[in-house]
Amino acid sequence: MRVKIKYLILTLALLVASSAPQIKAEAISCPDLRIVFARGSGGERWTTDDYLVFKESIESKLKSTSLSYEFIDLDYPAVGVGWKNLGVTIGAYFGSGDSYEFGDSVNDGVKNLISMVNGSSCPNTKYVLGGYSQGAMVVSKSLESLKSERLIYAATFGDPKIYLPEGKGLLPEACRGGKLSDYRMYVPDCQAYKGLLGAYMPYEPESLVGKVGTWCNKMDVFCSSKFDLDDHLEYIEDELYTDASKVIFDKITKAFNLENHITSPHDTVIILDSTGSMSYMIEEYKAEAIRLATKTFESGGRVALYDYRDLDDPYTPVEHCNFENCTMEVIQQKIDEIEVDGGGDANESLLSASFSAMKSLKWKFGATKSIVVLTDAPFLMPDRDGVTMDDVVKLSKEIDPVNYYIITNEESAESYEELAERTDGMVVTDFNKLDLLTDYIIERYDSLPRVEESIEIELPTLEIKDVIDRPDAEVQINFESSSEQTIVILNDEILGITNEKNIIISDLNPDKKNVLSLVPISNGVRGDGVSVDLRVSTMVIPKAPNTGKK
Repeated sequence: MRVKIKYLILTLALLVASSAPQIKAEAISCPDLRIVFARGSGGERWTTDDYLVFKESIESKLKSTSLSYEFIDLDYPAVGVGWKNLGVTIGAYFGSGDSYEFGDSVNDGVKNLISMVNGSSCPNTKYVLGGYSQGAMVVSKSLESLKSERLIYAATFGDPKIYLPEGKGLLPEACRGGKLSDYRMYVPDCQAYKGLLGAYMPYEPESLVGKVGTWCNKMDVFCSSKFDLDDHLEYIEDELYTDASKVIFDKITKAFNLENHITSPHDTVIILDSTGSMSYMIEEYKAEAIRLATKTFESGGRVALYDYRDLDDPYTPVEHCNFENCTMEVIQQKIDEIEVDGGGDANESLLSASFSAMKSLKWKFGATKSIVVLTDAPFLMPDRDGVTMDDVVKLSKEIDPVNYYIITNEESAESYEELAERTDGMVVTDFNKLDLLTDYIIERYDSLPRVEESIEIELPTLEIKDVIDRPDAEVQINFESSSEQTIVILNDEILGITNEKNIIISDLNPDKKNVLSLVPISNGVRGDGVSVDLRVSTMVIPKAPNTGKK
């Protein structure tokens, strides 16, 4: 059985426009800063909730500065009709259409954004960019053409063209604690690889390293490996714009050399190595622990205190006080009472000590969470009860995450680099800069975890077998798939979903590109799409992704 598809204008998620009166900020002649937002499909300029919440979350922080600034809702079509039609199964004749409006809309946005940022007027004005859904595509497609000196930061939300190479394969690096893309700010799905509409590669141009960040909701069909429409519409409810505003404001303050007073409550765990080898430096470590505890309490945070020794020392770890009963007086008393002793081999029992502490403590929701380790030796692995670094990192991220900061000597620093990197922490060996580390920890703000290291299900796959040119601008496509359903996309516009394994695309426009993408979906999971140029004379059938098939 074949299914005949007429072109259906069916684009990215339609946002229901607000009924509030039109709001437009007064233009400021060459402000210090312009914050530009590209709205999603179907949104009306100046009134969509995503633009308004993005604006409010940043403006509430900018008001504490002396910067002049203005917000702009990017002037571009943002075309779109009916997100609910994404769930329609193709099984009948659809009405024709030959507009290819979506690609034109994105390109209009790209042109306008580049012209604004790179324009000759206001050469000293800096820019922050944000974009949701179709608007995220506008932002990410523009990046390689923007002048880096003009841009402070670009944030994308629900980008259908996201690219995260660490999510590729049957056992992705992101699911195994591997290195994450630096622009990956919040993408919980460790199997997220490419967006529903493909990917812009590279996603972060070399000239903009450190100036790009992407947020993708947990099961957002457009940017994760899952198939959930609701998550694409809940960036406001899940406070992802609020989370991004902390990162953005931090970038702004650094760009203009301003103080950043935006912080959050802190839960700080101090874990002190008390083995005999620490005798020559224990007093210096104790003094830094007191300083860190004092600063944490002054910032309205909470402190817990532990010490640990070697695997053969039976009391490892020791809880001296926790978040509920630690006060500055208790901390001072308990630190004074800690004595160095014991220890066997060179490595100490940190993994077990920190794992035990994380499990026993009652962490505060919304607090910035840190473990500060003061030691002169590497750690054992596996540790007591078989605890490994993977166990520690997994628990850290399940909690929020808990960031590890290790203060140690140069000889032991290398052994801690991976633990610090995987928990977004830091290793410090310069004892003359301990006060700077303390200030850095206190000035940090809470942020969502970058990824959740877990694998739930194998992704469905698809392979195109034949592409047959037919009369009257029609092409027949035959394919095999491990899934029952397939999303059909032509030139970034979604035609619908089919249960069939052969389809006919009709009414193709010979004057424009005709790139067909087929995306398998199964049990709420989206596999990698396979794309093919429907100009048969130049067409090469691609292999199925992540299967190794030829």
